[in-house]
Amino acid sequence: MAYDMYQEIILQHYRAPHHFGTLTDPSYSGEESNPLCGDHIRLDLRIGGPEGKVEEVRFSGDGCAISVASASMLTDRLQGKSLTEVKTLTQEDVLKLLGIPLSPVRIKCALTGFAALGRALASRLPSDGPSGIAQEST
Repeated sequence: MAYDMYQEIILQHYRAPHHFGTLTDPSYSGEESNPLCGDHIRLDLRIGGPEGKVEEVRFSGDGCAISVASASMLTDRLQGKSLTEVKTLTQEDVLKLLGIPLSPVRIKCALTGFAALGRALASRLPSDGPSGIAQEST
């Protein structure tokens, strides 16, 4: 029963993704592709305020239901978080958002948006990089 509920949530995010689009002049922007499935995700962040919080987040691109739904759920999670909180996000955190078991190929789909986030942050952060964010294709 819970599995069906999570599948429906994934389909809702796929059909009407949250925060879909691009930002003009983002603070951070990164892209990732998954050649196994044809997924391509770009993630844009605008950071502002004295605490360095995510004021706006958008993603664009296309892919399978898992890839798009995961990116949509990830943007929900990022909105309003501090850059410090964003940097502590892990692959496991992203996979938990989906709530269903995934095959190894589907895990790669689910982490495409997360990898785009890692690329975005790596493009603007010191060489030591954030602790949990993937900086290479996963």
